Amino acid sequence: MLRVIGVGDNVVDRYLHKKVMYPGGNCVNFAVYARQLGYESAYMGVLANDAEGILVRQSLMAEGVDVSMSPVIPGGETGRSTTRIVNGDRIITDDNDCGSVKATPLQLTPERLDHIRTFDLVHTSCYSFIDDQLPLIQSTGVPVLYDFSDEWDEAVLRRICPFVQIAFLSGKDLSEDDLKAYLKLAVSLGCFMAISTIGERGAIVYDGRHFYTKPPYNPDGLIADTLGAGDSFITGFITSYMQGRKIYRELSAQTPVQLTASDDEEDYFSSLILQSMCVGNLLARKTCMLPGAFGHEAAILD
Repeated sequence: MLRVIGVGDNVVDRYLHKKVMYPGGNCVNFAVYARQLGYESAYMGVLANDAEGILVRQSLMAEGVDVSMSPVIPGGETGRSTTRIVNGDRIITDDNDCGSVKATPLQLTPERLDHIRTFDLVHTSCYSFIDDQLPLIQSTGVPVLYDFSDEWDEAVLRRICPFVQIAFLSGKDLSEDDLKAYLKLAVSLGCFMAISTIGERGAIVYDGRHFYTKPPYNPDGLIADTLGAGDSFITGFITSYMQGRKIYRELSAQTPVQLTASDDEEDYFSSLILQSMCVGNLLARKTCMLPGAFGHEAAILD
Protein backbone atom coordinates (compact mmCIF):
# COMPACT_ATOMS: atom_id res chain seq x y z
CA MET A 1 0.00 0.00 0.00
CA LEU A 2 1.25 3.45 -0.93
CA ARG A 3 2.37 5.63 1.99
CA VAL A 4 2.38 9.41 1.55
CA ILE A 5 3.17 12.39 3.76
CA GLY A 6 2.38 16.09 3.54
CA VAL A 7 5.20 18.19 4.98
CA GLY A 8 4.59 21.86 5.64
CA ASP A 9 1.66 24.24 5.68
CA ASN A 10 -1.62 24.30 7.54
CA VAL A 11 -4.22 27.04 7.76
CA VAL A 12 -7.84 27.74 8.59
CA ASP A 13 -10.08 29.15 5.89
CA ARG A 14 -12.51 31.63 7.40
CA TYR A 15 -15.84 32.40 5.72
CA LEU A 16 -16.83 35.65 7.36
CA HIS A 17 -20.23 35.86 5.70
CA LYS A 18 -21.12 32.50 7.28
CA LYS A 19 -19.12 33.04 10.50
CA VAL A 20 -17.49 29.62 10.10
CA MET A 21 -14.01 28.28 9.43
CA TYR A 22 -12.56 25.10 7.98
CA PRO A 23 -9.16 23.40 8.35
CA GLY A 24 -6.95 23.36 5.28
CA GLY A 25 -3.63 24.17 3.67
CA ASN A 26 -2.01 22.46 0.68
CA CYS A 27 -0.16 19.81 2.69
CA VAL A 28 -3.04 19.16 5.09
CA ASN A 29 -5.49 18.80 2.22
CA PHE A 30 -3.15 16.42 0.41
CA ALA A 31 -2.80 14.20 3.47
CA VAL A 32 -6.56 14.10 4.07
CA TYR A 33 -7.50 13.44 0.46
CA ALA A 34 -4.92 10.66 0.20
CA ARG A 35 -6.36 9.01 3.30
CA GLN A 36 -9.88 9.33 1.89
CA LEU A 37 -8.64 7.43 -1.17
CA GLY A 38 -7.50 4.60 1.09
CA TYR A 39 -3.76 5.24 1.27
CA GLU A 40 -1.65 5.42 4.42
CA SER A 41 -1.17 9.10 5.08
CA ALA A 42 0.62 11.42 7.48
CA TYR A 43 1.05 15.13 8.04
CA MET A 44 4.21 16.73 9.42
CA GLY A 45 4.13 20.44 10.16
CA VAL A 46 4.15 22.97 12.99
CA LEU A 47 0.77 23.24 14.69
CA ALA A 48 -0.15 26.15 16.93
CA ASN A 49 -1.92 25.50 20.22
CA ASP A 50 -4.62 28.08 19.55
CA ALA A 51 -8.24 27.15 18.82
CA GLU A 52 -7.59 27.07 15.08
CA GLY A 53 -4.58 24.80 15.49
CA ILE A 54 -6.59 22.44 17.66
CA LEU A 55 -9.24 22.33 14.92
CA VAL A 56 -6.61 21.42 12.30
CA ARG A 57 -5.05 18.72 14.47
CA GLN A 58 -8.35 17.18 15.55
CA SER A 59 -9.67 17.21 11.98
CA LEU A 60 -6.56 15.43 10.70
CA MET A 61 -6.86 12.80 13.40
CA ALA A 62 -10.57 12.35 12.72
CA GLU A 63 -9.73 11.68 9.07
CA GLY A 64 -7.22 9.00 10.05
CA VAL A 65 -4.09 11.01 9.21
CA ASP A 66 -1.01 10.38 11.38
CA VAL A 67 0.16 13.62 13.04
CA SER A 68 2.59 12.06 15.52
CA MET A 69 5.61 13.92 14.10
CA SER A 70 3.95 17.36 14.06
CA PRO A 71 5.29 19.63 16.83
CA VAL A 72 2.81 21.82 18.70
CA ILE A 73 4.05 25.40 19.18
CA PRO A 74 3.14 26.93 22.58
CA GLY A 75 1.86 30.43 22.03
CA GLY A 76 1.84 29.87 18.28
CA GLU A 77 -0.65 31.24 15.81
CA THR A 78 -2.36 29.26 13.07
CA GLY A 79 -2.36 30.82 9.63
CA ARG A 80 -5.72 32.38 8.82
CA SER A 81 -7.18 33.30 5.48
CA THR A 82 -10.48 34.95 4.71
CA THR A 83 -12.43 33.29 1.93
CA ARG A 84 -15.25 34.90 0.02
CA ILE A 85 -17.23 32.94 -2.56
CA VAL A 86 -18.09 34.85 -5.75
CA ASN A 87 -19.97 32.90 -8.43
CA GLY A 88 -18.67 29.64 -6.97
CA ASP A 89 -15.01 30.71 -7.05
CA ARG A 90 -12.95 31.47 -3.98
CA ILE A 91 -11.25 34.80 -3.36
CA ILE A 92 -8.73 34.48 -0.54
CA THR A 93 -6.85 37.04 1.52
CA ASP A 94 -4.07 36.19 3.99
CA ASP A 95 -4.91 37.56 7.45
CA ASN A 96 -1.69 36.95 9.42
CA ASP A 97 1.16 36.13 7.02
CA CYS A 98 0.71 32.34 7.35
CA GLY A 99 1.11 32.35 11.15
CA SER A 100 3.57 30.03 12.86
CA VAL A 101 4.23 28.01 9.68
CA LYS A 102 6.18 31.01 8.38
CA ALA A 103 7.29 32.55 11.70
CA THR A 104 8.79 29.29 13.04
CA PRO A 105 9.10 26.89 10.07
CA LEU A 106 9.35 23.16 10.56
CA GLN A 107 12.92 22.01 11.13
CA LEU A 108 13.78 18.68 9.54
CA THR A 109 15.72 16.96 12.30
CA PRO A 110 17.42 13.56 11.75
CA GLU A 111 14.45 11.92 13.49
CA ARG A 112 11.96 13.60 11.15
CA LEU A 113 14.06 12.74 8.09
CA ASP A 114 14.16 9.11 9.21
CA HIS A 115 10.37 9.21 9.46
CA ILE A 116 10.10 10.65 5.94
CA ARG A 117 12.21 7.75 4.63
CA THR A 118 9.37 5.35 5.49
CA PHE A 119 7.09 6.92 2.87
CA ASP A 120 6.71 6.53 -0.89
CA LEU A 121 6.00 10.20 -1.62
CA VAL A 122 6.46 13.59 0.04
CA HIS A 123 4.19 16.54 -0.73
CA THR A 124 5.29 20.06 0.16
CA SER A 125 4.55 23.54 -1.12
CA CYS A 126 5.65 27.11 -1.60
CA TYR A 127 3.60 28.05 1.49
CA SER A 128 5.52 25.64 3.73
CA PHE A 129 8.63 27.84 3.99
CA ILE A 130 11.08 24.94 3.94
CA ASP A 131 12.65 25.59 0.53
CA ASP A 132 16.09 25.81 2.13
CA GLN A 133 15.59 22.28 3.48
CA LEU A 134 14.59 20.66 0.19
CA PRO A 135 18.10 19.18 -0.23
CA LEU A 136 17.57 17.38 3.10
CA ILE A 137 14.32 15.85 1.88
CA GLN A 138 16.00 14.97 -1.41
CA SER A 139 18.70 13.13 0.54
CA THR A 140 16.09 10.67 1.85
CA GLY A 141 15.58 9.30 -1.65
CA VAL A 142 11.79 9.70 -1.38
CA PRO A 143 10.23 11.45 -4.41
CA VAL A 144 9.06 14.99 -3.67
CA LEU A 145 5.97 16.63 -5.16
CA TYR A 146 6.24 20.42 -4.88
CA ASP A 147 3.15 22.61 -5.20
CA PHE A 148 4.19 25.98 -6.61
CA SER A 149 0.57 27.25 -6.57
CA ASP A 150 0.67 30.50 -8.55
CA GLU A 151 3.79 31.74 -6.74
CA TRP A 152 6.19 30.91 -9.56
CA ASP A 153 8.07 32.24 -12.53
CA GLU A 154 11.04 30.93 -14.50
CA ALA A 155 13.53 31.97 -11.82
CA VAL A 156 11.58 30.11 -9.12
CA LEU A 157 11.39 26.98 -11.26
CA ARG A 158 15.14 27.09 -11.85
CA ARG A 159 15.74 27.43 -8.10
CA ILE A 160 13.39 24.68 -6.89
CA CYS A 161 13.08 22.03 -9.61
CA PRO A 162 16.60 20.57 -9.22
CA PHE A 163 15.58 19.43 -5.71
CA VAL A 164 12.15 17.94 -6.44
CA GLN A 165 10.87 15.17 -8.69
CA ILE A 166 7.34 16.34 -9.50
CA ALA A 167 6.36 19.96 -10.16
CA PHE A 168 2.75 21.11 -9.76
CA LEU A 169 1.92 24.56 -11.12
CA SER A 170 -1.20 26.67 -11.15
CA GLY A 171 -1.64 27.62 -14.79
CA LYS A 172 -2.67 31.18 -13.97
CA ASP A 173 -4.03 32.77 -17.15
CA LEU A 174 -1.27 31.49 -19.40
CA SER A 175 -1.95 29.95 -22.78
CA GLU A 176 -1.62 26.20 -23.19
CA ASP A 177 1.48 26.66 -25.35
CA ASP A 178 3.16 28.85 -22.73
CA LEU A 179 2.31 26.38 -19.97
CA LYS A 180 3.71 23.49 -21.97
CA ALA A 181 6.98 25.39 -22.33
CA TYR A 182 7.20 25.83 -18.55
CA LEU A 183 6.35 22.17 -17.93
CA LYS A 184 9.13 21.16 -20.33
CA LEU A 185 11.48 23.50 -18.47
CA ALA A 186 10.61 21.88 -15.13
CA VAL A 187 11.42 18.43 -16.51
CA SER A 188 14.64 19.66 -18.10
CA LEU A 189 15.70 20.92 -14.65
CA GLY A 190 15.40 17.48 -13.08
CA CYS A 191 11.73 16.66 -12.48
CA PHE A 192 10.46 13.41 -13.99
CA MET A 193 6.97 14.89 -14.29
CA ALA A 194 5.32 18.32 -14.34
CA ILE A 195 1.61 19.03 -13.96
CA SER A 196 -0.53 22.14 -14.31
CA THR A 197 -4.19 22.76 -13.56
CA ILE A 198 -5.89 25.50 -15.52
CA GLY A 199 -9.33 25.86 -13.95
CA GLU A 200 -12.21 25.20 -16.31
CA ARG A 201 -9.70 24.26 -19.02
CA GLY A 202 -8.67 21.17 -17.06
CA ALA A 203 -5.14 19.90 -16.58
CA ILE A 204 -1.91 19.21 -18.48
CA VAL A 205 0.69 16.58 -17.61
CA TYR A 206 4.16 16.25 -19.13
CA ASP A 207 6.29 13.16 -18.49
CA GLY A 208 9.32 14.09 -20.55
CA ARG A 209 7.96 12.32 -23.63
CA HIS A 210 4.36 13.33 -24.16
CA PHE A 211 1.81 15.92 -23.08
CA TYR A 212 -1.52 14.69 -21.73
CA THR A 213 -4.57 16.92 -21.38
CA LYS A 214 -7.98 16.35 -19.86
CA PRO A 215 -10.91 18.70 -19.24
CA PRO A 216 -12.65 18.64 -15.85
CA TYR A 217 -15.60 16.36 -15.24
CA ASN A 218 -19.13 17.81 -15.20
CA PRO A 219 -18.10 21.51 -15.18
CA ASP A 220 -21.75 22.58 -15.30
CA GLY A 221 -22.69 20.46 -12.29
CA LEU A 222 -23.15 21.54 -8.69
CA ILE A 223 -20.31 23.69 -7.38
CA ALA A 224 -20.66 24.64 -3.74
CA ASP A 225 -17.06 25.77 -3.28
CA THR A 226 -13.89 25.36 -5.37
CA LEU A 227 -11.63 25.45 -2.28
CA GLY A 228 -9.36 22.42 -2.44
CA ALA A 229 -10.13 21.58 -6.07
CA GLY A 230 -6.51 21.83 -7.19
CA ASP A 231 -5.27 19.93 -4.13
CA SER A 232 -7.88 17.25 -4.84
CA PHE A 233 -6.82 16.85 -8.45
CA ILE A 234 -3.13 16.56 -7.71
CA THR A 235 -3.75 14.14 -4.82
CA GLY A 236 -6.01 11.89 -6.87
CA PHE A 237 -3.63 12.03 -9.81
CA ILE A 238 -0.30 11.52 -8.11
CA THR A 239 -1.39 8.83 -5.63
CA SER A 240 -2.97 6.82 -8.43
CA TYR A 241 0.13 7.26 -10.57
CA MET A 242 2.61 6.42 -7.81
CA GLN A 243 0.60 3.35 -6.77
CA GLY A 244 0.64 2.15 -10.38
CA ARG A 245 4.36 2.85 -10.64
CA LYS A 246 4.97 0.93 -7.42
CA ILE A 247 3.06 -2.07 -8.75
CA TYR A 248 5.07 -2.03 -11.99
CA ARG A 249 8.38 -1.85 -10.15
CA GLU A 250 7.48 -4.57 -7.66
CA LEU A 251 6.35 -6.96 -10.41
CA SER A 252 9.47 -6.18 -12.44
CA ALA A 253 11.68 -6.94 -9.45
CA GLN A 254 10.03 -10.35 -9.03
CA THR A 255 10.90 -11.60 -12.54
CA PRO A 256 14.28 -13.08 -13.55
CA VAL A 257 14.17 -11.44 -16.99
CA GLN A 258 12.85 -8.14 -18.31
CA LEU A 259 9.11 -8.01 -17.66
CA THR A 260 8.05 -5.92 -20.66
CA ALA A 261 9.35 -4.63 -23.96
CA SER A 262 10.11 -0.91 -24.16
CA ASP A 263 6.89 -0.25 -26.10
CA ASP A 264 4.91 -2.11 -23.44
CA GLU A 265 6.45 -0.03 -20.67
CA GLU A 266 5.62 3.20 -22.48
CA ASP A 267 2.05 2.00 -23.05
CA TYR A 268 1.68 1.10 -19.36
CA PHE A 269 2.83 4.47 -18.07
CA SER A 270 0.96 6.49 -20.70
CA SER A 271 -2.24 4.65 -19.84
CA LEU A 272 -1.49 5.08 -16.15
CA ILE A 273 -1.17 8.86 -16.55
CA LEU A 274 -4.52 9.12 -18.33
CA GLN A 275 -6.26 6.91 -15.76
CA SER A 276 -4.69 8.89 -12.93
CA MET A 277 -5.97 12.13 -14.44
CA CYS A 278 -9.44 10.60 -14.35
CA VAL A 279 -9.04 9.85 -10.63
CA GLY A 280 -7.89 13.43 -10.08
CA ASN A 281 -10.96 14.70 -11.90
CA LEU A 282 -13.28 12.55 -9.80
CA LEU A 283 -11.82 13.72 -6.52
CA ALA A 284 -11.83 17.38 -7.61
CA ARG A 285 -15.48 17.09 -8.69
CA LYS A 286 -16.42 15.64 -5.29
CA THR A 287 -14.54 18.37 -3.43
CA CYS A 288 -16.30 21.12 -5.38
CA MET A 289 -19.64 19.81 -4.14
CA LEU A 290 -18.74 20.31 -0.47
CA PRO A 291 -18.10 23.40 1.70
CA GLY A 292 -14.51 24.00 2.74
CA ALA A 293 -11.62 21.83 1.63
CA PHE A 294 -12.81 18.68 3.44
CA GLY A 295 -15.50 19.76 5.88
CA HIS A 296 -15.05 19.91 9.69
CA GLU A 297 -16.82 23.25 9.97
CA ALA A 298 -16.38 25.24 13.18
CA ALA A 299 -17.65 28.60 14.35
CA ILE A 300 -15.31 31.59 14.11
CA LEU A 301 -14.46 32.58 17.66
CA ASP A 302 -13.61 36.26 17.20
